[in-house]
Amino acid sequence: MKRRCPGKVMGTMTLRRAFVVSLVGVVGCGAALPASEQQPLVDYSSPCLALPTCSAPAPKLGPRADWNHVSSGLVTLGSANHRGRDQLVREGDPQWIVGKFAYGLTDKDLKGEDVDVHVLRGCGPSWELLGTATTTKDGEHATTVGVPDSGGRIYFEVPQARQLEVGRHRVRLVVRGDHTSTELYIQVVRADAAVFLSDVDGTLTTSEFKEFEELLEGELTPAHHAAAAALRGLAGRGYLPIYLTARPEWLTQRTREFIQHRGFPQGIIHTTTSLTGALGGAAASFKIAELDALGGQGFVPDWAFGNKASDADAYEHAGIQPLSHRVFYQLDDVHGGRRIDDYADIEAELGAAPLCP
Repeated sequence: MKRRCPGKVMGTMTLRRAFVVSLVGVVGCGAALPASEQQPLVDYSSPCLALPTCSAPAPKLGPRADWNHVSSGLVTLGSANHRGRDQLVREGDPQWIVGKFAYGLTDKDLKGEDVDVHVLRGCGPSWELLGTATTTKDGEHATTVGVPDSGGRIYFEVPQARQLEVGRHRVRLVVRGDHTSTELYIQVVRADAAVFLSDVDGTLTTSEFKEFEELLEGELTPAHHAAAAALRGLAGRGYLPIYLTARPEWLTQRTREFIQHRGFPQGIIHTTTSLTGALGGAAASFKIAELDALGGQGFVPDWAFGNKASDADAYEHAGIQPLSHRVFYQLDDVHGGRRIDDYADIEAELGAAPLCP
């Protein structure tokens, strides 16, 4: 029997945008996986792209600190809706850690409070405290790594002397006042790293809006047949996965659970930075901006997967070549990309010879 969250709402597309704030309030319920889905993470390492599972226990914390502001005690009466933003960083470039801290049904920002930044360097066995950041007021910090300051955010630059080496690093952000937390991953790569990119909803999940339905039921969203195996093939060849979705940012952790527990290769996950996500033209603009940012770092994905015209427009803008490497699930691309009706059709092709020994 499916576990139901309180306050279940009819899942029509018309209502989804209207009750998105209510969903934030039940995400703690919806995000939990049923016992049948609780499986250990799989390490899809390869000789040229080792992505460890980063499965060390959470860091040990000292006593809770007093709040800097009396009003914070009221803000934090609701459930925590914190979220961290993954980062792909070229070796030698500045390394920014960005998070959002908010609570309750209205997603109320936590402002002017301290957050400790812990890192599991290289996904090793022990945590390291990098420093402390303070949550912002709206517009207090300049837009950084594409994230505008909507309040309740931290922007922490890793000190030059303690920069993270090439590899995968797990970051845990802990609010000092109540020890609530969120996590993110930083992937530091060399300049010649190869990447592939995939949309999530409808491209990897079994329908465009399935995530919202499963969220309310407390279930994990199903994946298309052979999709995980196909993308594992690319990761095994040495391509770093980037998952780019127009979902709202509070679904970052749910997206991470989907990737991990449906057997997709680990990588970088980027959502919108808004509470409501994006559709149609707004989704295309979001993805174009993300691809422009990747291009600014010197990365053009070698493969890209989508299922909507907005995906096709974004990949055309980015100039992903050849056209056969723009793959669309059950969509005819007006720009000339390849249509597939089952990932099994390209699974063998994507698992061909690796990029490096």
